[in-house]
Amino acid sequence: MLRQISEDVRVNLKDRLREVRDIIRQSRHDGTGDASVLREATSHLPPFPGKGIEGLLSHAASAFDEALSIAESFVPHERPIKVDGTTVKGLGTYFPAGNEDQQLSAERLFRRDMYYLTKAVLAGLKIENARIHEADFAAAHATMRKRHGDLLAALAMPGAAGLQAIAATCAALLVELLNQRPVRFGEAAPETAAIGGRAPDISCLAPVVLACGLATTGRDGAPEPDMLEIAILAADIRHDRVVQACAKASPVEELTPVFATLLAHLP
Repeated sequence: MLRQISEDVRVNLKDRLREVRDIIRQSRHDGTGDASVLREATSHLPPFPGKGIEGLLSHAASAFDEALSIAESFVPHERPIKVDGTTVKGLGTYFPAGNEDQQLSAERLFRRDMYYLTKAVLAGLKIENARIHEADFAAAHATMRKRHGDLLAALAMPGAAGLQAIAATCAALLVELLNQRPVRFGEAAPETAAIGGRAPDISCLAPVVLACGLATTGRDGAPEPDMLEIAILAADIRHDRVVQACAKASPVEELTPVFATLLAHLP
């Protein structure tokens, strides 16, 4: 229990530090950031005497950002060397049967991979100013364990039954991720009127979930580097159908045939 509490604290601290780092980077003096962020952050303060205080703060932000970059170079990271289709693991890897240590390792791998895969999808979709929270991926992982243990246990079934279980697990995972909303958009994203503003979340999370499903089927052996790109294109084609399914009273049941069709026909 204490180990899990410590892990939760560490993950939440990472999320908060990333938010601070993003604000600092957007406040740099060299034009790589957005000066409006600095103005907004200091708008509640009384006016400073003299001119140029905003420039001084921007230079300070740049110096602090560079200091953090130097510090990071001395700290070992668990990030993948390259994020592409080979980064994706099968659902059985992320949700294995085993003891507490195995479960904790799988949860750590899941939220790490989900963070970097979602970041890659956002870049591919050219969505900027979005922040990703690892803690929400951890919460979705725990909910999958608690609510959908029957689906996870059926992942290893052979043939059509196994494919159906993978599709149903993908459907449940997408629903739980949408409930947690690990991606926070900095500006009003398009299609916010659809299903309570979930359409942008679906655009970046559905490809990641589909890629996990494709990695689970494993028909062609090792995952291919372009598998994530294939998942992005396929999810975009079925985007409207996924949005409609998520708006239903039983979204998992509605999404399962969508994922089953994609998993059966994609390479």
